Amino acid sequence: MADKLLFEADAAPAFDARADGESLTGVAVSVHRDLPEVSDVWRAFQQGADCTAFQTFEWHEAWHRHIGAPAGVTPAIVVGRVRGRVAFILPFALEATRFARRLVWHASDLCDYNAPLLAPDFAEMVGDFPSVFSSILRQIGEETPFDAVLLSKMPDTVGRQKNPFLAMPTSLNPSGAYRATLGTDWDKYYAEKRPSLKRKRDRNKRKRLADFGPVSFTTPVDDRDRAANLDVLLEQKGKAFASMGVNNFLARPEVRAFFADLTLSPATRDMIHLSHLDVGSQMMATNLGLVFGGRYYHVLASYDAGPASKFGPGAVHLLELIAYAIRNRLEVFDFTIGDERYKREWSDIEVALHDYRAAVTLRGYLLGLPGLAVSEAKRLIKQNRVLWPIALKVRAALAGRKQPAEQAPVDED
Repeated sequence: MADKLLFEADAAPAFDARADGESLTGVAVSVHRDLPEVSDVWRAFQQGADCTAFQTFEWHEAWHRHIGAPAGVTPAIVVGRVRGRVAFILPFALEATRFARRLVWHASDLCDYNAPLLAPDFAEMVGDFPSVFSSILRQIGEETPFDAVLLSKMPDTVGRQKNPFLAMPTSLNPSGAYRATLGTDWDKYYAEKRPSLKRKRDRNKRKRLADFGPVSFTTPVDDRDRAANLDVLLEQKGKAFASMGVNNFLARPEVRAFFADLTLSPATRDMIHLSHLDVGSQMMATNLGLVFGGRYYHVLASYDAGPASKFGPGAVHLLELIAYAIRNRLEVFDFTIGDERYKREWSDIEVALHDYRAAVTLRGYLLGLPGLAVSEAKRLIKQNRVLWPIALKVRAALAGRKQPAEQAPVDED
């Protein structure tokens, strides 16, 4: 390990190679390369910790079994304790690219949010997090050297706390995220959130869909129906990706196995919510969401791009999902990562996502600069309301197909 971080997102502070975890910071740190050995601590801690559904042990265990381990990813799960109490868990991993080894968030590719798990009184337990983090990097690197740190898609808050990683220089991720604070009564919430003209359009959409057959919202219960729901969702989503010119990562067998595992496992049954909007006997719109910590996470959603798609089955389905969340006394509807217009219309909270990059070796520095430049360029384009629609059209044109009538914005009016 080098004695200095060669670069960070906006600055280059020294990496203190002399830091000695507990004696310097008061925090005892252990690093675990095997998920089973930390499962009991992780599962117990997540029950009361500030975290998101993407930091649950069940999500990470399934990801590692189907995706991480076959790809040679090594977990580096950090548990920090103060006076014997768990103060935080950092689900890190070491992954090897063709040219370098990087420290990243574990399961980062399929986590819409990457974040630590924090004790409710984390700020009082751990005062100087950058010093603790410096010690953690040294401890991990002494056993397995790495060239760079790349921690992406970090929300500015974790639960009710400020994300401690924002105490270090970070850059904004190209995408943001959006959340809606829910009420306790769907009819009242809907009337307050949607102007009368849009409510009228919603009714017209449902009426036009009904011309194709009875419209109903279903949450499947038994395994066969849940598996069928997932299969249709993945098929619909794959077609949508193709129309947009987006790589269909859901077509990878290991990714499909990951979602199938979560869908059918008794350990995650209460967390994984599948549903579909039926028009007649056809699943016209589908989704997979997560229910955790009083929040509904809108993770995957799609629709059939046939003749009825121009009447907004995705938009009607979204109304049913928000109503479902309110009926089940959930407090927040989390649209997660992505800057689609319909998310802004429903949300009252915009979440900034942050990336932390740091080189540990010259190799990491040289390989990291292009990634930083590409990320900044992507953000400039995605956050520009003129350039981003143009980029979407160009991407779809390059795919050789016309976008369906109800593409990503499920708020077509």
